[in-house]
Amino acid sequence: EVQLQASGGGLVQAGGSLRLSCAASGFTFDDYAIGWFRQAPGKRREGVSCFDKIDGRIYYADSVKGRFTFSTDNAKNTVYLQMNSLKPEDTAVYYCAANVLGGSSEWFCTYGMDYWGKGTQVTVSS
Repeated sequence: EVQLQASGGGLVQAGGSLRLSCAASGFTFDDYAIGWFRQAPGKRREGVSCFDKIDGRIYYADSVKGRFTFSTDNAKNTVYLQMNSLKPEDTAVYYCAANVLGGSSEWFCTYGMDYWGKGTQVTVSS
């Protein structure tokens, strides 16, 4: 069974940092596209950062570019999202997701993925 467990959320002040982790089981990260998505109440889901190794490029949403960094530890089947310079508008539930490889990192962040984990809440106060 494909399982994704996100953790590391919390409450931080604007300008602070958090590192989210997503531990995967039931599949190997290296064989899948992986992404971070977020959703705030009343807003559309947003693809924050996605990676498909066929593409080879890490995609970042314009809203987080330069502030967030996507990385993986394939030996641990874990993906990370380092979030710096956090803003109140970053407040959302953050989800880790996965999909079989498709060839475009940006495409997955735009249209979504097949496998989703439970989200972790990130709240950024002013």
